Amino acid sequence: MSGQPNPQTAAPNKGTFNKIVLVGFMGTGKSTVSRLLAERMGWQRIDSDEEIERRSGKSIPELFAEGGEDYFRDVETAALQALMALEQPSVIATGGGAVLREANRACMLSNSFVVALKADEAHIIARVGNDPSRPLLQGDATANVRRLLDARRTAYDFATLSIDTTGLTPDEVCSAIIEQWTTSTST
Repeated sequence: MSGQPNPQTAAPNKGTFNKIVLVGFMGTGKSTVSRLLAERMGWQRIDSDEEIERRSGKSIPELFAEGGEDYFRDVETAALQALMALEQPSVIATGGGAVLREANRACMLSNSFVVALKADEAHIIARVGNDPSRPLLQGDATANVRRLLDARRTAYDFATLSIDTTGLTPDEVCSAIIEQWTTSTST
């Protein structure tokens, strides 16, 4: 794709946030973009799944095995709330399901500039289809991706900014985020 990225935007948050939170389905580029974005902004980068593992001393699959998805979502909510309370400027990449709870969405929106990264189904399946560390994809990964995408069709619509990463480089995605974040914090 040539030229400038053309992100689709919702009404930007007003005020100055020192956190940018990336949400989106697995495989949309949150980890890659968060690393590059944090570097470009001179902010710390935090991956909420890595933070959950650090705090619990267990892997994500272990947490799912221990108590199921509801238990994992409780641990995820506690970690997200702690991350939103940090004073340091941060780029935070969330797990794909962090948006499933209204409390998490409200916490993100009231404490950060939220960016939803999206990608087409084929792109997502190519990226995550063979990843054994993703508990929700075990079994028929393609069918599970399709099922989850359908179930979460509107789950990311609350975000301040939405960018389809399918045809963009990570650098183009970062440029679009920085442009929109700068615009929203200067109004």
